[in-house]
Amino acid sequence: MDVDPRHYEQIAIKDNDIHSIVVSYLVHNCYRETLEAFVACTGMPEPADYIEDMEKRKATCSEILCCALEGDALKAIELTEQVACDLLENNKDLHFDLLSLHFVELVCAKKCTEALEFAQNKLMPFGKEQKLLEKLENFLSLLAYEEPEKSPISHLLGLEYRQCVADNLNRAILAHRNLPSYTAVERLIQQTIVVRQSLNQDHGKDEIPTFSLKDFLKG
Repeated sequence: MDVDPRHYEQIAIKDNDIHSIVVSYLVHNCYRETLEAFVACTGMPEPADYIEDMEKRKATCSEILCCALEGDALKAIELTEQVACDLLENNKDLHFDLLSLHFVELVCAKKCTEALEFAQNKLMPFGKEQKLLEKLENFLSLLAYEEPEKSPISHLLGLEYRQCVADNLNRAILAHRNLPSYTAVERLIQQTIVVRQSLNQDHGKDEIPTFSLKDFLKG
């Protein structure tokens, strides 16, 4: 169901609410310089507690996430265990995903024997978890392709997968520190998607179109 813009265009949104949403995004991602510039431009009071927290997180989280994104997953695991010793032990999905990044690096480097040994020693124990078994099989099947980058599961080799793992790691570290795992803008988008899907269901549509923020912003 498409909502008539006239139903929401007259709803007043306070500038302070918008500013708070932007600030939460900048704080969440440790964009200190941008945050300081934004605060100065809008005249908002400087969120001193947030900035102090950002500096603490930036010193550790940035390095961890960079390692995950740049292919040094084992280093990312080591650093994560230093700042949150029980995080990966209690989150097997995330631990598997990080180990899979190292496996992927070995596959891309054509180190198939080393990749197989790593999978046997580090990945296969996760196969006892039914929810991880299919993921394990997908990764192991990469070894069957001479050119895995052209295989049906080539997405496992790409930047998008590494970014997804890094995002999940960031959220897990934030939650471990009792901080919000998602920014306010992410929550708003999630809520909007749910509301739009519910509206379509209520109006009897069989196929529920995925909400597209890009299309929505086009008007």
